[in-house]
Amino acid sequence: MDRNFFTAEIEACSDMMYRVAWSILRNHADVQDALQDAVLKAWEKRDRLREEKFFRTWMIRILINACYDAQKKRHRIVPAENIPARTQASVPDPDLAMALEALPEKLRLPLVLCYSEGMSYEEAADVLQIPTATLRGRISRGKAELRKELKAE
Repeated sequence: MDRNFFTAEIEACSDMMYRVAWSILRNHADVQDALQDAVLKAWEKRDRLREEKFFRTWMIRILINACYDAQKKRHRIVPAENIPARTQASVPDPDLAMALEALPEKLRLPLVLCYSEGMSYEEAADVLQIPTATLRGRISRGKAELRKELKAE
């Protein structure tokens, strides 16, 4: 994999990477650190990727691991005032965004990968390193939790 391909792919999926990292860390500074760590790790290990067509899945897996590493280093609660305000342009339904944020990570991340980032169930299951059936169950439970949360409002 050459430098131009790597750079182009990172730029192409940078927005998606930010959203995935945000769904785990929920802190801009931590997200930036995790993104930087993930890109550095990917660059160092770029020779291990056998097929370039799997770059996005491979990169997201590295990013998720970097986010988990960041969580382990910083066991802390992020105050609500530190969460940046979202604009209407980026969030079509603020109630849905808030309900999604309230979900536990293991239910939120599959929903973000499949519905927000457009990954197939197989790709998302591969990224999360879980069976497709488990992913489907988590998506189903996540949707049910979202319905409950939105009806409560």
